[in-house]
Amino acid sequence: MWAVGRGRGEVDEMDVMSSEKTTPLDQMQRSLAQKMKGVNDLIATRMASENAPRIPEVTAHLVGAGGKRLRPMLTLASAAIFGYQGHDDEKLAATVEFIHTATLLHDDVVDESAQRRGRPTANLLWDNKSSVLVGDYLFSRSFQLMVECGSLQILDILANASAVIAEGEVLQLSAAQNLGTSEEIYTRVIRGKTAALFSAATQVGGLVAGAGDPQVTALRTYGDALGMSFQIVDDLLDYGGATSDLGKNVGDDFRERKMSLPVILAVSKADAPERAFWARVIEKGDQREGDLEEALSLIARHGALEETRHQATRWAAQAKAALDPLPAGEMKDVMADLTDFVVSRVT
Repeated sequence: MWAVGRGRGEVDEMDVMSSEKTTPLDQMQRSLAQKMKGVNDLIATRMASENAPRIPEVTAHLVGAGGKRLRPMLTLASAAIFGYQGHDDEKLAATVEFIHTATLLHDDVVDESAQRRGRPTANLLWDNKSSVLVGDYLFSRSFQLMVECGSLQILDILANASAVIAEGEVLQLSAAQNLGTSEEIYTRVIRGKTAALFSAATQVGGLVAGAGDPQVTALRTYGDALGMSFQIVDDLLDYGGATSDLGKNVGDDFRERKMSLPVILAVSKADAPERAFWARVIEKGDQREGDLEEALSLIARHGALEETRHQATRWAAQAKAALDPLPAGEMKDVMADLTDFVVSRVT
């Protein structure tokens, strides 16, 4: 998945880039630099705790681990399309980032992860209890922030997204390490764990800026489809991306026995010996030297990477089309270009 955030020096680093070709994400960062400074200030203030100093320690480790802060920027961008000039969009962007950071803390405990974006996870540096409780604290902080905006509709959207995220994670528990996991179940899992927050982030940005119902619906569809494409690309990169791009090692999903889309597609076309291989390495967890290479070979043999890439591209196209009802302008163009950028990593 995209990283949580680099820290407050990120905007300055992007600003000094002059002659290099910039990506849509770079363009969005530059356009929203002042707004993101407000978001970063809010995050630093609200993650503080006088009574429990471990809270800012754990949170700062994750928030400062690197990345682009895509989700909060989507909130700011969705408000900017409508010319919003207030500061509630910053509160909502910080809310979205807190929700995302909380889920990452919990995910690393559930997955027993030791690394995220090339750095030790919080649960490894501290312990599982600290990660879970700090995640709970951030969820609480996120609800305090969203309430301050004074909109029941916004509160409803973000509360529902939090529930859907948790539901998706629980569904993934039953889907993981199960060769019977279908594409339909996979879609439900990634819509919960990833697309739900993308969709909520774009919706609330439009709402706080006074967008009408059709435009908020368009933003919801955009965020959902972008999130789906984003996660499918992430799962594809795990079987063919560079470690420097991922912040993890190629094959981590394989070693964690996750039923991501490339594996689901390969299993669906497997013959008896191939299915026995998948049962051994995924369901039984009996992984041996050379098994990752064999898995990569089977995935390639059945065209699973190409089909996964096709599905990511299809979702990206849906996201771009969803923007049609929104006001024309630079930010709309950048959001449209972002859909192409997401899939450009695997095309």
